[in-house]
Amino acid sequence: MSKFKKKKGGELPAISTASLPDIVFMLLFFFMVVTVLRDNNLLVKNELPKADQVEKLKKDRAVYIYAGKPSSRYQEVFGTEGRIQIGDKYTSIENIGLALEEARRKLLPELQDKVYVALKVDKETNSGLVSDIKQVLRERNLLKIIYITTPGNDLGN
Repeated sequence: MSKFKKKKGGELPAISTASLPDIVFMLLFFFMVVTVLRDNNLLVKNELPKADQVEKLKKDRAVYIYAGKPSSRYQEVFGTEGRIQIGDKYTSIENIGLALEEARRKLLPELQDKVYVALKVDKETNSGLVSDIKQVLRERNLLKIIYITTPGNDLGN
């Protein structure tokens, strides 16, 4: 007689689901941390011009001004004339200074004095609108201006 007997069934044991909630919550936490939410709801058409010499910009020091015609879903309400957007709302030339101060206050305190103004201007926008924006920026002594473009060459075929 032998002391040890072999199992004759050969069935696999049931899978333990005790650690399943831990794995689910770990995945949930991972996706919550790495997901980037959109900052602004774009109200203007923003087809950027192309440039062949482009540098990467640190987003923590910039205040963005969007300029262009209202996008197609907003043209019934706001028309087809060029508009200025700062944050999530349209602004006029007279209110750019106030809107920029509000956007600048949202930056980190140590970066508020070193702010860049980033212009994201649609390639079909009237240059008079851009000149008006630049004039207001000069009056507010915001002289560090960056034009945002997409990489490429518009002159090529």
